[in-house]
Amino acid sequence: MIRATTLLLTTAMLTATAHAEVLLIDAIAQEPANTGSGLPRPTNGNTMEAVEARFGKPEATHGPVGEPPISRWDYADYSVYFEYDRVLTSVVHRTRPPQ
Repeated sequence: MIRATTLLLTTAMLTATAHAEVLLIDAIAQEPANTGSGLPRPTNGNTMEAVEARFGKPEATHGPVGEPPISRWDYADYSVYFEYDRVLTSVVHRTRPPQ
């Protein structure tokens, strides 16, 4: 009986995990690419000056925090993370479905 219960619980947990991974992969695949046909945004290595010249002033700025100093600039559809004055990455804001 204990073996059957353990097997059932293990199977249920694996199924739930696999389902969650598929949803995450689907969500990532739906994000716009950093291309001309997707959502253009800053790329790694750009300077703060270059980002502001091309994309305009951010809606909000945060940081720097930590060592090395990490800053964040928020735009309408994405955020840009800087180490010192260079882009580390840019992240598209996820849209939440209406509830």
